[in-house]
Parts: sequence; C-alpha cells; structure tokens
Amino acid sequence: MKQFVIAGTLVAGVALAGAAMAQAPASQPPAPKPAAGAPKTTGTTQTADKPAAQRPRRQAAAESAAETRSPKAQPTTAEEPTAPGAMVLGTVRLPKGVKVDGKDIAAGSYQVRLTADEAKPDARGASEKLERWVEFVKGGTVVGREVVSIVPATEAKLVQKDTPPPSGGAKVETLKGGDYVRVWFNKAGNYYLVHLPNS
Repeated sequence: MKQFVIAGTLVAGVALAGAAMAQAPASQPPAPKPAAGAPKTTGTTQTADKPAAQRPRRQAAAESAAETRSPKAQPTTAEEPTAPGAMVLGTVRLPKGVKVDGKDIAAGSYQVRLTADEAKPDARGASEKLERWVEFVKGGTVVGREVVSIVPATEAKLVQKDTPPPSGGAKVETLKGGDYVRVWFNKAGNYYLVHLPNS
C-alpha cells in the first residue's frame, strides 16, 4: 500500500511539472557568437567598440566639417604687363651676316630701336603688348625690322637661364647649334630678346 502511495505521488509530480512546462514561454535559441574583431551586437542594434554617447557626437562633427569644407584658394592671375613706348635700345655689333625679317644684312654695328608697333605672337597666350617690332638702323637708314620679345622685370628671374647683359647694356651671342644669333638688351630691368637666323 505504501508503494502505491509513493508511485502515485511521483506520477502526480511528473504530471504537474509537465503542465508547468507547457504553460512557460518557449525559450529562444542562444545568439551566435560574433567573430573576432567584429563589432559587438545587442539585439538588433549594432554598436561600435566606443561608448554610444561618443559616436553621435563624432558623426555630427564629421558631417559638420564636410558641409563647411571650402575649395582651396587659387593663385591670383598675374596682371596684364605694361610695355614701354618707342625708344632706342642701344647699339650692337653683329659679328656675321644675319637675316632680319627675311632680308640679309651684313656684319657690322647697328642701332636698334623699339617701335610702338605690336607684333602678332605665334604662341597662344602670349601678350601682343610684349611682342613688338624693332628696327635695325645703319647710317640713319632702317635696313630691317624684326620681332622682339619683351620680358618684364617682374618675370625676368623666372625665364633667365644665361647670364644677362649688364644693366643698360647689350649682348650678342650665337646660340647652340649655330643657326641663330640672339641680340639681348637689358634696359631698366626689362629684357629685350631678338633672335636672328644666320644668312
């Protein structure tokens, strides 16, 4: 009789435990472990390793910097250079015959005068004011005209490669290859360059 009471008690206990389990909510499966180095997750919200309070502040600062970023300042465009008026550049001695505007002139001394006539430069972007005509004068007669390139004093150091003539002086030299003679004047800091082909 005692055995039946114990068995009955056990059956009743098992039945009650089964009923309690049936009424309890279904447990959720364990969440998968994140991979090494991956950000930590809590529920469906993903957070970085940094505290959540700092992240919005940094994002706002980055967005603000992106909005207020302005383009870099560009260098100012150089002002249109001013060229001098007509004047005598000086006297030069040509050691050999050259061509001036397609005409042969003999070796000898010539006075070179800058005119007010502008030449049309071949180079795109060159200023017409800095491409002018010079006259080669011998015995008071103009024997030929040629284009001179004027380099303003403000730009002289940017283009200077050879030793320039002294201030107020002139220099005549045969260029490398021997095909051209360069007549170079230094007047008030400006350079005046004339390139003459050999005749």
